[in-house]
Amino acid sequence: MKLSVFAVLLKDRPFDEACKYLAEAGVQQVEIGCGGYPGKEHCDPEVLLHDDKKLEEFKNTLKKYNLTIAGLSTHGNAVHPVPEIAKKFHDDFVNAVLLAEKLGVETVVTFSGCPGGSPVDRTPNWATCAWPEDYLEVLDYQWNKVLIPYWKEQAEFAKAHGIKKIAFEMHPGFCVYNPETLLKLRNAVGDIIGANFDPSHLFWQGIDPVAAIRYLGEQNAIYFFHAKDTKIDEINTAKNGVLDTKHYSDEIHRSWIFRTLGYGHGMTTWKDIMSALRMVGYDGPISIEHEDSLMSVNEGLKKAIAVLKESMMFEDNGGMWWA
Repeated sequence: MKLSVFAVLLKDRPFDEACKYLAEAGVQQVEIGCGGYPGKEHCDPEVLLHDDKKLEEFKNTLKKYNLTIAGLSTHGNAVHPVPEIAKKFHDDFVNAVLLAEKLGVETVVTFSGCPGGSPVDRTPNWATCAWPEDYLEVLDYQWNKVLIPYWKEQAEFAKAHGIKKIAFEMHPGFCVYNPETLLKLRNAVGDIIGANFDPSHLFWQGIDPVAAIRYLGEQNAIYFFHAKDTKIDEINTAKNGVLDTKHYSDEIHRSWIFRTLGYGHGMTTWKDIMSALRMVGYDGPISIEHEDSLMSVNEGLKKAIAVLKESMMFEDNGGMWWA
């Protein structure tokens, strides 16, 4: 396993300064945002793909601080029902693939996206229930007419450019939001599709991350890992359940909020998660994504790094000398 950070959380700093900060904190890899919702402050593929000098400067900055790239991330909604919006996210994905090819990076991280509920919709429609029957028609349209055809095409494009893994973050609001929907798309498209496993989106759905890791791990379907925690508010959840559309800044009234590692679940939970990853053979990046609204980026990141330094396993087990 390699300790990584999703570098967009330092997007207010120049890339060189961000890399220096991370290297001094003991980080080994960086996950680079290059489009979609996270933006492209540190890495704009449209620039780097056409300017060899700037591309070399980018690569040399990483080399200077002994950092490697964990993956290129372009979290977007390329199946958005508004064509102009979809095209922007689609272009970001295409450029991320082309840049990954140039950099020798084999993993691109993204969202599955969420179409509208019909060909005439103008907004995404996240269906989460089977009744009334309209929702089954929505799901049939989304999966069979939009999502699967789109990702089949993109999978072939990515393969042709050397990408081995498209890691979908299982994120509510999009069609792939849990292990079942991840595997549904993987089975339809192929094993280039796998999970960006982010426990923070699973905790509040009532999913046990260890059970989910073992389930996906049996099929070698974990391709990336986001280290982020969630705190379930027992008082608000007891009153209103876990579905919550209040703004993330309304922390005291929400049923759950994102927290830095250790502030939603304790060290035992994170050690169990890391052990489960080791048991299923995952040896990829453990990438910190800081979205804790109660802490500064600096404090939240340092606390998350401390938790991972204690819970991660950096060395091979060396074999069982006793058995």
